Amino acid sequence: MEIQVVRYKPEGLDNLCRTTKFTRKELQIMYRGFKQECPSGIVNEETFKEIYAQFFPLGDSGAYAHYVFNTFDQDGNGSLSFEEFVMGLSVLSRGTLQERLQWTFNLYDINGDGVITKDEMYGIVSAIYEMMGRFSEPTIDDSTARDHVDRVFQKMDTNKDGVVTLEEFIDSCRRVSFSYVIASINKFGR
Repeated sequence: MEIQVVRYKPEGLDNLCRTTKFTRKELQIMYRGFKQECPSGIVNEETFKEIYAQFFPLGDSGAYAHYVFNTFDQDGNGSLSFEEFVMGLSVLSRGTLQERLQWTFNLYDINGDGVITKDEMYGIVSAIYEMMGRFSEPTIDDSTARDHVDRVFQKMDTNKDGVVTLEEFIDSCRRVSFSYVIASINKFGR
């Protein structure tokens, strides 16, 4: 009896060149690396977490990798195709500010209902702190994460309805970014 292994093959590279911001050559190199790590042509969440953990050896990246995996998994089937993987990378590495903010909003909107709750934000922030490691300086504990989320959420929830919409999220991020740029100009422009 012969067991047949199902292998996934990506759609044409020309189509991926049109739908991402990568060149054909870049996609070919990424596909070789993807196939090396995932010979079947798809990656499940556990494998994704193992790969992600290699980049954060001092912390526990499992929870954050879970959230990133779910944001990349556009069809929600529990596995990432090469297309889903490079679409996510394209947005994160070469997307417009609007595209990156939308992707980040989707990451924080854990249940996908179109709004971010304080608990969802706490889940992501806690996962980031865990990933960075408990030995980071300054030391971060649960109350530090909760305080941070409380302050940020209060600033983002501009209409005080208990949730952050995409519009509030983008406006808040742009305000912070603009304030940071102005402060930097003032600091270095003296």
